[in-house]
Order: sequence, then C-alpha cells, then structure tokens
Amino acid sequence: MPSVLPSLLTDYPTPAGVWDEMVSTGGTLRPHWERLAGSLNRLGVSGLTACAGQARQSIAENGVTYNVYGDPRGMDRPWEFDPVPFVIPRHEWEVLEKGLIQRARLVNAVLSDLYGPQTLLRSAALPPGVILGNPAYQVACHGLHPPEDTWLHLYAVDLARGPDGGWWCFADRTQSPSGSGYVLENRIVLSRSLPDEIRDLHVQRLSGFYRVFRENLLRQAPRRAGTDEPPRVVLLTPGPLNETYFEHAYLSRYLGFPLVEGGDLTVRDRRVFLKTLEGLQPVDVILRRVDDSFCDPLELRQDSFLGVPGLLEAMREGNVSVANPIGSGLAESPALMAFMPALCRRLLGEDLLLPNTATWWCGQRREREHVISNLDHFVIKAAFSERSAPPIFPSELTRVEKAKLIERIRRSPHHFVGQEKITLSEAPVWTGSGLKPRPIALRVYLAAAGDSFVVMPGGLTRVSVSPAIPIVSMQSGGGSKDTWVLSDGPVSHQSLLAPDPGRRPAAPAVTDLSSRVADNLFWLGRYAERVEVLVRMMRVLITRLTDDNVAEGPETTGLLMRLLVPLEILPKAPAKPLLMEKYEREALNILFKKDRPGGLHHGLSRLRHGAWLVRDRLSLDTWRILTELQQELPPEGTVMALDDSLGLLNRLVRTLSAFSGMVMENMTRGHGWRFLDLGRRLERAAALLLIVRGSLQIDPAGQYLLMPLLDIADSAMTYRRRYYSHAQRDGVLDLLLTDETNPRSAHFQIQTIREHLAHLPPMPGRSNPGLKHRMTEELGSRLRGMDTEAPPETLTPVLTELVSSVWQLSDRLAHVYFSHAGARII
Repeated sequence: MPSVLPSLLTDYPTPAGVWDEMVSTGGTLRPHWERLAGSLNRLGVSGLTACAGQARQSIAENGVTYNVYGDPRGMDRPWEFDPVPFVIPRHEWEVLEKGLIQRARLVNAVLSDLYGPQTLLRSAALPPGVILGNPAYQVACHGLHPPEDTWLHLYAVDLARGPDGGWWCFADRTQSPSGSGYVLENRIVLSRSLPDEIRDLHVQRLSGFYRVFRENLLRQAPRRAGTDEPPRVVLLTPGPLNETYFEHAYLSRYLGFPLVEGGDLTVRDRRVFLKTLEGLQPVDVILRRVDDSFCDPLELRQDSFLGVPGLLEAMREGNVSVANPIGSGLAESPALMAFMPALCRRLLGEDLLLPNTATWWCGQRREREHVISNLDHFVIKAAFSERSAPPIFPSELTRVEKAKLIERIRRSPHHFVGQEKITLSEAPVWTGSGLKPRPIALRVYLAAAGDSFVVMPGGLTRVSVSPAIPIVSMQSGGGSKDTWVLSDGPVSHQSLLAPDPGRRPAAPAVTDLSSRVADNLFWLGRYAERVEVLVRMMRVLITRLTDDNVAEGPETTGLLMRLLVPLEILPKAPAKPLLMEKYEREALNILFKKDRPGGLHHGLSRLRHGAWLVRDRLSLDTWRILTELQQELPPEGTVMALDDSLGLLNRLVRTLSAFSGMVMENMTRGHGWRFLDLGRRLERAAALLLIVRGSLQIDPAGQYLLMPLLDIADSAMTYRRRYYSHAQRDGVLDLLLTDETNPRSAHFQIQTIREHLAHLPPMPGRSNPGLKHRMTEELGSRLRGMDTEAPPETLTPVLTELVSSVWQLSDRLAHVYFSHAGARII
C-alpha cells in the first residue's frame, strides 16, 4: 500500500474484480485522490472521528431526516452521511457531462413525441406495449404542449461504474427527482468539517446550478393580461408524511418558493390559485413533488387527496406551467432503456454517449427467450416504474424459485425486463476506526436551460449499507456522501442569494400564507405554551417535593397534584391524600413515561410535529431550539432522580424561553407571526383561568396555593416588588387576572389577542367584526371589572364562563380563518 495513508489504509483491501474509486488494482492511489488522501491522513483516526461526530451533530441540529417506511423513528430518522467525499476529476467529469446533456435532450424528445405526434409508435420504433401498456402513460396528457416544449425542468440520472471503469446509466428520474436538497445539505455539512480541502482542491460549487434552475422556472410563467406582477411559483408537496419532506421544506426556503399542499390550491375558470388569508392569488408555475397520477383527481386517480382538481385543464389552457409536466414519469420505465440507443440515432442523429445498463424487454419474444436462457446473468426488474418491486437476482434463487420466476415471466412477459448484472464500484467509507470499501451509485442532476441543459457539478452519492448488499437504496438504510467535482483552478463564489438586476423578483411571501399554514402556526403556538405550562407546573411541584425549606407544608403537594387535573395532565385526582413516595412516582411518570397522555413526552411530541408541519416557515436557529428540547429528555427507560429532574425542568424553561425570544425578535410581523402568537395567548389565558379556578375550588382560603400560583405564572418577583407582603388572595388574583401590565396575566393575553385580530385581513364572504371587537371586548371588560375580593363561590362560576368564552373565541377564529375556501380573487 502507498505510504500516504499508512494509519488509515493498513487494512484497506487491494481491489480485485471491482473498480475501487480511490485505489487502483496495483494498490496505489489514483491521482485525483492523492491530495485529499494526504489531508485525511493528517487528520488521522481522531480527526476523522471528530468530523463524523460534527456531521452527525449538524444533521441532528438541522433536523435533516429521511423517513424509511417501517422504521420506528419515523419522521425523526436522521439522514445517513459519510464524512469522506466521493471525488471525480475534471477531465472525467467533462466526458460524463456531455453524455448526460445528450441523454437529457433525448429523453425530452421522446416524451415530446409520445405525448404529441407519436411518430415513434407509428413507425414501430417503439413497440406499442412499452407505452400503451405502461400505467405511467397518462392518456389524459396526450396533446399537452408545455412551454418551450420542455418536459424535463429537473432531470436526474442514476449512474454506476462497472469493473472496467466505465459509467453506465441504470435509471432515469424524470417525474419529480428527489435528492437535490440533500445534495445541498451534504455540501453544507462537509464544508464545516473540511473547509480547507474544499478550497485547496478547487471543488466546484453548486449554487450556480440552482440559480439556473430557479430562473428557468420563473421563465416558464405564462403572461397574465393586465398585470405586471412578478410570477408566483409554488412547490407542491404530498405533505409531511412523505419520506423526503425535509427536502421539500429545505428547497422551498432555498429557492424562495412557498411550500403548498394540494388543498392549498384551487382551480377557477381554468386558472390555478393559492388560497390565502387575503383571498385567491394566481399561481403561474408549480414545481411538483407529487407523482403524476396523484396530481389531478378529476382526470387521473380519483382517490387522490394530494393533487388539485382541474389542474390538467389549466395546463391545457396554458394558464399554469408544471415542472415537470404531468406525464413525464413515463420515461422512468426500465422497459424504455432497451430502446434508447436506437432512439438516440433516430431522434438526435447521434450515437448514445452514455450507455445504459444492457436491458431486454421481455414483451418481445426473442428478447424474452434470451433472458430466460441466461437467467443467472441478469437482474429481473419490473418493466414499468409504477409496478416497481425489489429487483430479483436469479443467481441467488433455488431451482424451484427460478421455475416460478420463469412461469411469471411467461405469463406476463410485458411486465418484466432483464438487465445485465453489473458489479458496482466501491469507494472508501469511514467506519469509525478506518476506511473500508463499500458499493456506491451516483445520482446526477440536470436543469433545463433554454434549448439545452446544465449539469449540477456534483450529485448525490449513495452508499450501500453493507459490502454484501448489491443494492444501493436509501429506503434500505443506505448512506450518502458529498460529491466533489474537481477543477484546475479557483472556482466562482456566486451565491443563489445574490441580487440579479435583470430578473423580476419573486412575489412577496407575506401574501402567501394559506389557511392551512395559518392553522398549523396557530397550533404550534398552542403546543409550545401547553408544554411551557406543564414544565412550569411540574417544576413548582417537584420543588415542593425536594426542598424542605419551602414555606408550604406537605398538604401543598397533594393540592398541586389535584391542580393538574383541569389541564388534563392528570386524568383524575386521588380520592384521598397519598404518601409522598407515590406523589414522587406519579410526578416522574408524568415527566418520563413515553406513552403517558398529557405527559412531557406527549407534549413535546405534539410540539415537534406541529413544528414539522411548518418547517419551511421556521428559521434554522428556531428549529435548533426545538431540537434541543427533544434532546434534553433522557433515553427511554432512564430512571432520573427528583433532584436531577428539577435540573432538567430548569433547562427546559430556558430553552422554551429561547423559543419565545426567537418568535418575538426574529419573525417578521406578518400574519404567520400573529397566528403563532394568537395560539400562545389563547392557550396561556385559558390555562391560567383554569389554574386559578382550580385553586379557588380546592384551596378557597388561599392557605396553600397562592405562592405556587405566582411561581407557575412567573410572577412571584413582580408580586413581592409591588406588595411587599406575604401572598394575599386579592393581590394575587389581581396580578394574575386583571393586571394590564403583567405579560403573564389573563387580561394582558386578551388585550394582545385583540391587537392581533385588528391586524388580520377580513375574510372574503365572512364578516368578523364581532370576532375582533365584541368577543374580545367582552372578555376584557369582564376581567377589568372582576371583583378579586369576592368569595370563591362567586368567582368560580365567573372564571368558568371566562374559560368557555376563550374557547369560543378560539373556535370562532378557526371557523373564520382556517376553513377558508377562498371565494375572492385578488
């Protein structure tokens, strides 16, 4: 082995029968790896371990996830990332780039013909069964004419390198290619770990590609008569349950396009509109991440809730552009790959520069018999992407299993293709103690640019989970790498965020708040406040359980436990006083039992889910704070002492306060911020009224709960500074209920709610002056006029009515703003 990496490559095997990206068959480093290998050697085991740890930390803080179906971590499964990049030299990339651009032109021409004149079918250049028997062929899209005849605004190709070092295409991604957002995140993560190497090796940057991609989308916008408004582009997502939802939110922020779901859009008069709080606003371009058949339930899948009814008709009229156009998924069919070389000569008059993996469609008799006769030399795949199933490796089957496979192929031959088996190349992966080779595949991306395409100078390198597994799949638990394309000199430092005076600006985002997003922000505020109330109440309770110096006696503990019932933290109050040990056990269950309804885990899970739904609206720092909240909890099954629990609650209060500070100081004062704060204020007002009412019911004399009430409401210091006395019931109630200057009082919440409502737009077809004035004014008036010296039996029903009024206000708010159907066109 070479002396460049003696400590890391001691056990690295010399490749045999496989192409290794770093080491040649002679056991020497490939030239383009030498400088990077030297840097890695200087880092050593400890340095690379630190890089891997830093990458994991960044991924966790940034909330980079990929949902593998069936994984118990669900939407919280972190993105798998290897800190050793995949390196491609400039001269090799230039050859690859030419082949990729040619392939994009070819696939675009094929789609244009199949949804247009269909000369390929009429001339028998393609067998009809390959297209008309393909579920991905959308008959309703025949005759569509996308702007500039562009069917591929974003196109991806999956590449593998064979044992001879040549690149082969084994899949085309033409519908809504995923992964480009993860490419960006991989680069950002690694640029923090290896910044000098990226600079010194002249690694080509990615931002120029996204600039071209964004400007091409803006150019697709149809011109609207009578207006000079900039085009409005939206990114259509299937929703937060999709495995790549993180990427949808990430690209939405990076490109500056609102993230929308199908229910946020509507078609009126064959035009697409975004349903916002200010009415219907026209949409010019839809960058979709929804599969073809789900895009329009009127003409495609009728059971789809992900698409927009009438979208195809709006496309036919030329009133909206969709990228990629509906129907483009047809070109993902593996069966088409068998015909690509001949199609390239026919449509482009050129030989195919980037070869496919050799493919035989079993719908043709001679090809079928060839596959069956040489079964062990092939991988058997579904011919059509919509019938996708795991590839079958006949060489690993028993004789009986092979016979069954042959029977299936003969029974439905047009559903199968045979592809030549290729042994994937290998690249070094950091294992924690050294570098080991693992099979890799490379996904590269192209964006339309006028009558040609540009290639992203990089891509998504995917790594097999094990050297024994020949399939590279993120759904199978595989990992990823940053992809470095080297250049001979310094690279451009242009940023996507740099101003471009020659381009029309995107539509201002302040008017793009949909009812769904407003609803989700509202509930994010409620969940945040609900968790804070829980944490503050449990801190007060555990302080009484652990501190012998607290003035109140043990009776206070039992009363505080009963006070948890109206907030649904505790299902019911104990029938009689319990031993202190049982109170302690119950308190720990509330904090640490994962499946406890109303407990801390439950509250934080709701908060996390609420934040996930508006991921594209939250800054990175805000998301990190929410991630810290989740990370504060000990692993499941950990037994924590009461004293340690108190420290945990103190840290949670600080983190929740940081979240509140980010909301107040960093969010622009648009409708989104107002709905988030409305949720917090309504939840705080209701919780405080419930707590005060509960204390009057179980401690009418105010003997035990007055100081705990002040602590829960974070108002003890204010009370002492104002009254210079021990807690008195009328003073405590005045401070917590009627005081207009205490930001924790019920009256302050109602006043703030009234101010927010005054700034919200009137809803089309719905009157809401009563919402803005009558309901909030009545609540404020009743709080101002409350006689805090009245006996508990008089105050309790008043507080009950106030709680009911707060919930009625919340329901009215939801009815007016969150069930918006959008009747007015702006």
